[in-house]
Amino acid sequence: MNWKFYNGICGGTKSVRCSNNSSENSMNSATKIGKKILRSAHRNFVAWYGSFVDHKYLDPKVPISKLVGHGQYLQYLTDIGNHPGLKILEVGSREVTGKSDARSRFSKAEYVGFDYYPGANVDVVGDAHKLSQYFGDKKFDIIYSSAVFEHFAMPWLVAVEMATLLKVGGIIFVETHFSYSSHERPWHFFQFSDMALRVLFSPALGMECIEAGASNPLVARFSSLADDYLKCRPVGGLYCHSEYLGRKIKDVDRFDWGNVDLEDVVQGTKYPPL
Repeated sequence: MNWKFYNGICGGTKSVRCSNNSSENSMNSATKIGKKILRSAHRNFVAWYGSFVDHKYLDPKVPISKLVGHGQYLQYLTDIGNHPGLKILEVGSREVTGKSDARSRFSKAEYVGFDYYPGANVDVVGDAHKLSQYFGDKKFDIIYSSAVFEHFAMPWLVAVEMATLLKVGGIIFVETHFSYSSHERPWHFFQFSDMALRVLFSPALGMECIEAGASNPLVARFSSLADDYLKCRPVGGLYCHSEYLGRKIKDVDRFDWGNVDLEDVVQGTKYPPL
């Protein structure tokens, strides 16, 4: 390379830096493009391969949510809730992962956003474990939450509080995680199956289940860092989201989990025999 030519343009030793920076920028750009191409190729291959094998990871005993799956629940709640005179309470309403459109969705109804922290889309700030204490005698027609129950230290108490604030005939909807990455620690306490949500909102609490299920199946395996007997073994029956939709059919005065019998919440099911 004729450095005298570059000396005339860049001046002295800066000519080397100019050339090196140009080369490094080209290499970085090529690396980024290469990684993007590889990621795209990998996604395309996984999508193609998954179309043949992913169904094998499903558990036929786990129902897939149809009315209120992850992609449908907001429209379902809007259709039944956006009417004059109805009162809607969202538990965990603060904008965390993106802008909320709940207030516009329920523009014809009375919408209230509740959260532990103040922020955008929050009307009432407080602890959901004591939810009913913030509203006095007020009752709601629909109470719902999404991606919140996994962050409650005592979700069984929140379930009681939600049921207490709900009118008889009113609707509760809860979406949370069946299986998902650790997030928002240290307050990531639980994962919930559809059956867990059925237990929390059981007939013992005065609730009638309309639908409980899961959505967005996951494909997983044990990593190379797992115990030897588990390494790389496939793991089936995992789903990102679990959903519960229920209707309150009666008031239960002074509900106490300590007074609930096992049969009242397992609803006729049995632990599988050996």
